[in-house]
Amino acid sequence: MATADAKIISPAPQPLEPSARRTLPRLTRAAGLLVGLGVVIFVSLVSLRIGSISISTSDAWDALFNYDSSVYNQTVVRSLRLPRTIIALGVGAGLAVAGTVMQGVTRNPLADPGILGVSSGASFAVVSAIYFLNLTTVSQYLWFAFAGALLASVLVFVVASTGRDGPTPVKLALSGVVISALLGAWTSALLLLDEQTMDIVRFWFAGSVVGRPLSTFWTVSPFLLGGAVACVFLGHQMNVMSLGEDTARALGMRTGRTRVISSLLVVVITGAAVSVAGPIGFVGLAIPHMVRSVVGPDYRWILPYAFLTGAAFLTLADIIGRIVLRPAELQVGIVMAMFGAPFFIFLARRQTTEV
Repeated sequence: MATADAKIISPAPQPLEPSARRTLPRLTRAAGLLVGLGVVIFVSLVSLRIGSISISTSDAWDALFNYDSSVYNQTVVRSLRLPRTIIALGVGAGLAVAGTVMQGVTRNPLADPGILGVSSGASFAVVSAIYFLNLTTVSQYLWFAFAGALLASVLVFVVASTGRDGPTPVKLALSGVVISALLGAWTSALLLLDEQTMDIVRFWFAGSVVGRPLSTFWTVSPFLLGGAVACVFLGHQMNVMSLGEDTARALGMRTGRTRVISSLLVVVITGAAVSVAGPIGFVGLAIPHMVRSVVGPDYRWILPYAFLTGAAFLTLADIIGRIVLRPAELQVGIVMAMFGAPFFIFLARRQTTEV
């Protein structure tokens, strides 16, 4: 009996977690968080400086701490670059943490927040609001995007909950694919019926942090950042969940409740991010794997690292979008797709080979 219990409590290492065999010392990982914070600050300063016109470090610094509205460069920083930098930092951090939790909950290395239909639900709600209510600005259809994301996720959970086993990871994934495809078809139908709706919503669809007032971001920041911070404290639960359903239950965890709470936080974070910046893909997919390859499989470290890395990564993608076609700009969602698609193909091929 003792032998059997030992096998339950101490399961064999998971074969799909090669990073488990190479972890950094605790002190090194703690120091790495400080380095990551420094990188976020550095990337933020670069974001304030680089654009269609180059701005000196002194002007960027004065725009933050010694603002003079008569200086043109400082006005550009304050009114244009500071809002998009703050939004990119917040959205990147939120999506990265949400993707990490989603992969931990579903035990699926290819999962991202979109698996719950959040992006498709928000897109359908925004297009419907513009088509039927003639809304034209982000601040007007912000809450429609949020509501659409939440309702789509609830629908996915309802569909996945049918049957005796409840909302298992596989059923959640399949339900998310089906609901996303259905909402995507309805969204396309509305866009085909009205060219004006397409003109209004096309930049939002591309995924962008440009032209969003800070007031819009502050409106959703309690959901976006509050949810992300809450997820950071779920490291222990994610570690237990990663051992498998049976093992987690044997260790006393209520897996159903943990999965519902974690998924709800993911929905809130992603809904807030999508509502303010549009559907931006691959952040929630790529960042967790990048972080896991460095710090190992312990979610108590993966989650805070993902928070910082996601913030820096999306801001850097926005910077690249400003300079690659200067003086024109490329939307950050397009930049992420250009980098994320090859990474997804590599990841899918690696997982197939390992299996």
